[in-house]
Amino acid sequence: MQKITPFLWFDGQAEEAVNFYTSMFKDSKVVNMSRMPDGKVISATFLLNGQEFMALNGGPMFKFTEAISLFVKCETQSEIDSMWEKLSEGGSKGRCGWLKDKFGLSWQIIPPILGELMGDKDPAKSQRVMQAMLKMDKIIIQDLKDAYEGLVKA
Repeated sequence: MQKITPFLWFDGQAEEAVNFYTSMFKDSKVVNMSRMPDGKVISATFLLNGQEFMALNGGPMFKFTEAISLFVKCETQSEIDSMWEKLSEGGSKGRCGWLKDKFGLSWQIIPPILGELMGDKDPAKSQRVMQAMLKMDKIIIQDLKDAYEGLVKA
């Protein structure tokens, strides 16, 4: 059983956000939507790739910031490309694999190989990878590999 559940505060868009997010990830579904007498969603429980989340239509008092983001491990460039485009639609694309979706929630779309290459014992290799990543918006796996091998100038 999952002990910690991310809880997301929305200003009236919880139902739209939950439906959007569950359409993006495998093994995802809406578990429950609690509605007010007028039919508007007040809260929801949903799964993204098997991970439980909760959403609340709490009002305009609080906004999402980059101080918290959802980190998505993408194994392939195709998966990165797809997630990057779909999640940023109506939002904004940032640097180093970060984006904001149309609800203002921050996401990091990152391949595990980035951490592997940056964690190399050879500081020159890991530094080249870091410098390449810092120049990217969407992460490009082949560019990281090329930097690691010293095939491009940092």
